[in-house]
Formats: sequence, C-alpha cells, structure tokens
Amino acid sequence: MEEAGVAVLEEGVRRNPAVSDSYRPPGMPRPNATVLEAQARVCTGPEQTRPLGEEQAMRVLDTILRSGMGELKDEPVSSAQLGAFFAGMTIRANSFPEATQWSEGERRAMSLFWPRLVNVLPPEVKFIADPEGTIMGANGLTGPRYVGQSTAEMRLVSALREVLAGGHLGYEEVQGVLKDVLPVELASANSTMVNEALLAAFLIGQRMNRETDRELKGYCLAFDDELGPTPVADVKSLTHYGEPYDGNTRFFRSTLFVAAVRACYGEACLLHGVEWMPPKGGITEGQMLKFMGANTHLSTLQAKTLLEDENTGFAYLGLQEACPPLYSIIGLREHIKKRPPLATSEKVQQFVRARGRESMVAGFYHVGYEDPLLMLMRRRTVHAGLVVKGEEGALSMTTKERSAHASKGLPVNHCSGFRIPNSTDFSETDGISREGFSVIVNAQELGFESTETPRTDRSVLKNLELGLAALSGEKGPAYDRIVLNAAMVDHLLGCTGAEDIKSALDRAREAIDSGKALSRLMNYIKISHKVS
Repeated sequence: MEEAGVAVLEEGVRRNPAVSDSYRPPGMPRPNATVLEAQARVCTGPEQTRPLGEEQAMRVLDTILRSGMGELKDEPVSSAQLGAFFAGMTIRANSFPEATQWSEGERRAMSLFWPRLVNVLPPEVKFIADPEGTIMGANGLTGPRYVGQSTAEMRLVSALREVLAGGHLGYEEVQGVLKDVLPVELASANSTMVNEALLAAFLIGQRMNRETDRELKGYCLAFDDELGPTPVADVKSLTHYGEPYDGNTRFFRSTLFVAAVRACYGEACLLHGVEWMPPKGGITEGQMLKFMGANTHLSTLQAKTLLEDENTGFAYLGLQEACPPLYSIIGLREHIKKRPPLATSEKVQQFVRARGRESMVAGFYHVGYEDPLLMLMRRRTVHAGLVVKGEEGALSMTTKERSAHASKGLPVNHCSGFRIPNSTDFSETDGISREGFSVIVNAQELGFESTETPRTDRSVLKNLELGLAALSGEKGPAYDRIVLNAAMVDHLLGCTGAEDIKSALDRAREAIDSGKALSRLMNYIKISHKVS
C-alpha cells in the first residue's frame, strides 16, 4: 500500500476513497426518496410485496403529480422510477395473490389522483399503468392503443404487455429485447433509443414474475459475443468468481485475498464486477484494487495475460470494459430500487476461457436462486460449479458457529454444486457425468475456532487492513476466513491436490505463511499497469 500511496493520497484530496459510498459515479442523478421507498415495498415478489397504506399511497401519488407538474426541480421523480413503480402496481393488480394485490388505501388514493395524473404523465407511463384499459376505468384508454416510437421500442412494448400481465417470455425474445435496447448511454438522434420508463418496467417486471430458466439464460448469454471471440488463457485451471456486484456493507469481504492465495498453487482466478452498484452500494473488489493503486480498467485480453503470468495468476475485470451494454444501466438500476434479473445472471459470466479445467463459483442469498445459478453454470459447460450462501449473500463462508436461533431458510455456509470426476475425460461427457453435491460447511469440525466475523461497515480501508494483515501472516478471524474459503472452494470443486480437506487447508495456510500470497497481490498492483 505504501508503494501505491502517492496515487491514493492524490485522490484522497478530492474525496474519501476509504468509504464505499464515494465510488458512486459522479454526476449520476439521484432518485426521488419518497417514491423509491414505495418501490421497495411494491416492486418485489408475490409473497414479499407489502401493500402501501392509504397515507403513504397518497403521499407517493402526490409526489408523482407534483413532479409531473414541474414543481420538484431538486428531486424529480425520474422516468425509470415511474416505469418501475407503475409496473409494480400493474403486475400486482393483474396477477398477484389477494394478500399482495392493491390495498383498500391504494385503491382510494389511486381513484383520487389518477384523473389528475392522466393530464401530466407521458403516454408510455400511462401504458404501463394500464396496458389493456382494465385497471383505471374510463381514464385508462391510452394503454390498449400504445405501440411505442422506434422499432426497438415497439418490440419492447410488445414484450412488456406479456410481462405486465404476469406472463413470461422465451429465450430469444429476452435476448432480442436486450440487444435492441442496450446500451442506453449510446443513444443519440440517429440511434434506437428507448424510453427508460419502459426499460425499467421490463426489468423489474421480469423479476417480480420470477424469471423462468429460459428468461435467465437470455439475460446471461445475451452479450457473450459483444467484444468478439472470448480470449482463451493458457492455464491448467481457472475459477470464475461471481460475487454479488453490489458489494458488502457489513462484513469482511475475503474473495480478493482468497484469489491471491489460490493463485499460489496454480488455481487461476478471474474476478469480475463494478466499482459501485445499487442497491447496496457496498465494498467491492474493484474498490479495493483501485484504492491500492491497481489498474481496474483492463481489457479481457489484458486479464488473460495476467492470468497466465506466473507472478500474478489472477485478474479482475470491470464490467465497463468487459460488457459495456450491461454497465450502461447502473444508473437505471439505482432508480428501479430492487434487483433485476441481471443481478443473478451477471454472476455467471465467462469473460475469459481456459485451455484447462474451468469452474464457477457464485454467491446467493434468497431462496429459489440456488438451482437457477447452477443451471446457468451448466449452460456454460464448465467442469465444476459451486453456489455458496456466504455472509451477506456473498461468497465468504464464516467460521462463526451457527446460532440455535438462526434465521429461517438455508443457513450461512450452505454450499451446493456439481463437478466432473477427475478420472473423467470432459470431452467425452458432454456435461452428463457431473456429480452433484450439497453440504453445510461446519468450520468447527475442520478445526477452526468460532469467531465473530470482522465488521467493515462500508470501509474499504478497514477491509483492506484486515485482508493485508492476514496475508502478512497475522492470525485471527480474517486469516481463518481466507484459509477456509480458499481450501473449501478447492475441495468442493474437485481441484487437484484438494481431495483431502486437511491437505487443502494446509496448502492454503502455507501460501499465506510463506508470504507468497501477499507477493502475488503486490505484484498484481504493479503488473496491472504494465500489461499490454
């Protein structure tokens, strides 16, 4: 860190790069807080939605009305917010169970405000609010006639009618829409620009309807060939790490340090993500590497070179370089509030391939996304796949003993996945001979002391201090978590030399205690600027 200190101090004069919030892209307009709070309640699943009370519904619709009349210059309701909010209301009215449909208070508020909103809302929002003219009565006549402006918008509107009715789309349909409308930032007078209200309604609507496997595959594979053929790294083994892009806000995030450890014994690791992503806007690998002075704007070919370099053996790719169309909607994602389908599919990307064995690891939190993530990994035809319910829904497994009063659902340290036996020739299996597994990792059974996970609370500096101290050999909770996560991933993916978990743990400890892992990380900071 001292070697990179000059650049850090220069940037520190302008802002505080030690806090994750400071990495939010400057100049990005903020959403209206009143409407955003309502979106958090009504733009979610059939069981999770919490209908608004009459007072809050009145306040929200009044805010939308005043914004439409131009009275909220400092905090207007954005087009994306209007699309997401009214999509949520429409899907609830059309297809949700009775308990999460409109409350009586919402009905009274809408009957009072809609006759006035009709006069200030743009036609695309009136379409989203009542696509078939069945919700708002005589004041809902725009929806059935609405077709959109450009060709791309017409295709989006057609798909959106199905989504707003609670229906689902095919694989090609999803891919077609995404390729038509993204990237949003490149829209110009001569381009196929689509309205952000329609795109926001589409993204949040698909998530509210609970995406099918076909739809998720459409999101996952839509931009695979965006930058041409995928580079192939000449490495014996490569693990793709799919951390949640929106980062950690509470607990130590270990994956960057785990990658440096695993690289020491030939397990190359490709990390990917963004510096800052809503809704959490937490600590990410991009922030930590940038804070230390590394180059976080590598191309896929540069990442390939770093994976092959015997002094590094891991790489980080930013979405801005790896997939510009998906990077272009970070601002829109903040305005739709809840996570879209992309929050799942972006964790299963394959920006660089390997000549040797390939594996994928992804973190998850919510029940129901374990199997879809594994399905997407199988679609990528990798040798092994692993999903982990780590702390905060990230990949970090904990050494803390599970409480008897732990929350419902799958416990932290739940892992499941598939692997192809080492004795099997992958070229002959065609993905059939995969062994499935499911396990809850008990750190105490592996000899770890139960310890509280270190808090970082959005502090990039604190997360780095913990990780670098651990890689320097300082024993404690952070050290244990890095060892546990490196060894368990090796073991569960079926990596060579990790068949015996004790041997895998010893190997991870040796990589740290010898100083090799810290050297790899420091090498990465320097070499990332020199790679051609």
